Amino acid sequence: MTSKIIPRFDMKAKPKKQAWYLLPLTWLIAFPNLIQRHLKLNKENMEGLKPPYILLCTHHAFIDFSVTTKAIFPHRANYVIAIDGFIGREWLLRAVGGVCKRKFTNDTLLVRHLQHSLYNNKHIAIIYPEARYTLAGTTAILPESLGKLCKLMKVPVVVLNMHGDYLSQPVWNLKKRKVRFQADMTQIVNKEEVLSLSSKEINDRIHEAFQYDEYRYQLETKQIISEPFRAEGLHRVLYICPHCKSESKMTSFGTLIKCEVCGKEYEMDELGRIHALDGKTEFEHIPDWYEFEREQVRKQIENGSYYFEDEVDIDSLPNAQGYIRLGRGKLIHDLNGFHLTATIDGEPFELQKDPLSLYSLHIEYDYLGKGRDCIDLSTLDDTYYLYPVNHTNIVTKLHFGTEELYKHVINQKRKIEE
Repeated sequence: MTSKIIPRFDMKAKPKKQAWYLLPLTWLIAFPNLIQRHLKLNKENMEGLKPPYILLCTHHAFIDFSVTTKAIFPHRANYVIAIDGFIGREWLLRAVGGVCKRKFTNDTLLVRHLQHSLYNNKHIAIIYPEARYTLAGTTAILPESLGKLCKLMKVPVVVLNMHGDYLSQPVWNLKKRKVRFQADMTQIVNKEEVLSLSSKEINDRIHEAFQYDEYRYQLETKQIISEPFRAEGLHRVLYICPHCKSESKMTSFGTLIKCEVCGKEYEMDELGRIHALDGKTEFEHIPDWYEFEREQVRKQIENGSYYFEDEVDIDSLPNAQGYIRLGRGKLIHDLNGFHLTATIDGEPFELQKDPLSLYSLHIEYDYLGKGRDCIDLSTLDDTYYLYPVNHTNIVTKLHFGTEELYKHVINQKRKIEE
């Protein structure tokens, strides 16, 4: 198969020290954006702390990187970045300290790269452990291995919990909104504690520090978002009608979200709350609607009815030179996980991802402005971007399916062991 001889991204290259001459450029790019958004940076237990340490950041929007740059000023860092961020600018991202990672893969190389960053470069090691932008402004699932990783590194652990970033540019609609920013930077594990605490205790502190709800933040800070397009694209996240339970039949426009089956309409007000135009408002708080959808998927998994099948267009990203269209295949997601099959360059191709190999799923809405949503599945040397052909507004459900299937299998194993 032709794709086998395509050069692969050099994942073994050690993270470079952040080039000192590029630091002023990063500050020049980051700081004006934050001045416009009146960033309020709160630091707790940070007095006297200097690199090296691990910085775990919540992930909301592209502007997160500007907030992070401000938070660590004037220190240097190595950043864990997904491979698609390196496209066409690998040299630059390596020069500013970028460390490449394929999403949701068990990559032992990353451990060695983080050790090199901390002990050789003497940098801050920056990780966005949610591994994607938040879909509904709430905390995404964190990897269970995070506490173990932090303990292994034997350096202090800091969490940067950002607020306002998601509201200013939610992943389901990238048009910018006027929002004030706040960020809380807290040392949650000091150098002595990282040696004495268990991995679970460190994990518990991380999970507690990572809690956020952007819509509650908006309401509590009374931030008015009056843009007339504020609900456009919201149907990508809120894809199940809470009134008639129809799936993937929601649409949105202006300030409204509507079910095309039963016709029920909802309006998003200037404080981010939802109101039915007629009848009962099932969910005023967007994260509540989002968790209702998760519950529906969980029920399908528990009763054995969860199933997805469609043709998909397949793009490959083996390196930082760009995407390669491999052709069309078939994707199934069921209780056995993901199963992708295709014929590529005249040869059979197959990719299987069992439920325990993925605790979550990376999805994209209107990826690269192509007008199509996609999911991506990675191996250690390639990432496959899969665009459903016949199903629309389905990727959020696949994300729920992946997470709930992982938890379901874990729970089943525990019951057997008991």
